[in-house]
Amino acid sequence: MKQYKVGVIGATGMVGQRFVTLMEHHPWFHLTVVAASGRSAGKTYEEAIGDRWAMDTPIPEEAKKLIVMNAQEDVDKIASMVDFVFCAVDMKKDEILALEENYARHECPVVSNNSANRWTPDVPMVVPEINPEHLQVIESQRRRLGTTRGFIAVKSNCSIQSYVPALHPLKEAFGLKRVLACTYQAISGAGKTFKTWPEMVDNLIPYIGGEEEKSEKEPLKVWGKVENGVIVTADSPAITSQCLRVPVSNGHTAAVFVDFEHKPTVDEIKALWASYKGRAQELDLPTAPKQFIHYFEEPDRPQARLDRELEGGMAISVGRLRPDTQYDYKFVCLSHNTLRGAAGGGVLLAELLCAEGYIEPRA
Repeated sequence: MKQYKVGVIGATGMVGQRFVTLMEHHPWFHLTVVAASGRSAGKTYEEAIGDRWAMDTPIPEEAKKLIVMNAQEDVDKIASMVDFVFCAVDMKKDEILALEENYARHECPVVSNNSANRWTPDVPMVVPEINPEHLQVIESQRRRLGTTRGFIAVKSNCSIQSYVPALHPLKEAFGLKRVLACTYQAISGAGKTFKTWPEMVDNLIPYIGGEEEKSEKEPLKVWGKVENGVIVTADSPAITSQCLRVPVSNGHTAAVFVDFEHKPTVDEIKALWASYKGRAQELDLPTAPKQFIHYFEEPDRPQARLDRELEGGMAISVGRLRPDTQYDYKFVCLSHNTLRGAAGGGVLLAELLCAEGYIEPRA
């Protein structure tokens, strides 16, 4: 397989740190550049991180001595050094929009973890197992930007990765009328640990700013269609959600209630989950789970501590499927939010973009 030089923009934050760890030993991707704010620029990555390293594993040796570049001022130089970048910056939305487009216009593909470009009509927001066909909109985006290599692709919000994958094969087969999803989201989704956020110990906060709107609207873009060079969002199903922050380090759980256009049986649902494969599995991408959706028959599963690391943290866990008194069925889902939902999902998306020829190594 081809080899790619990779940059991580926003490398000192929690998601950026996860991207850095995922580059270690990756068979295709080689970490070449780390970039952050001007406060960190000029230091080694190890010096810039200091005591803020939040991962369970040590800083990769290949990253420690890399000199941190200025994410905003060194765009031209960074773009010339890499084949593409992951973007995980912590900035205002308008600043992120400008920054990502600047990299793209410098002929540097951007795989973004940020929400800023998720609603740009010609920017694909892709879950590789669900809507890989949305990548075709990149051709129109490049025409708008006036680029040949550069473009922006984004991953979805981490919360919808817990339940949309379980709903997708059911939508395809039976149609969905309405969905209620209550998410119970880990503190790492806020870029925190229990050390940095002790207030979350023995606590639950029934509000995450902007999260419910994302959870209700982003699935409709994922389920939309490419028409005339833009992505037109789906108009169904109707989705409502509540999003709560819970005292869990990693792993977003969702309690899902669903009504179908054509009500299936429990056995039909389980069979679909067991057999479903997406484009990531067809291509056998390096970080793709072999089994995308795992169903647990035990009544007390999935559990964050037991099941979030399933298949390298890239699989979706489901359990407690049963009839409901108000909806057709209800069930519980779990995904690893900083792997499947954030950096890991970004790496899988980048693998798909490379495998499908949207990203090529520079000559």
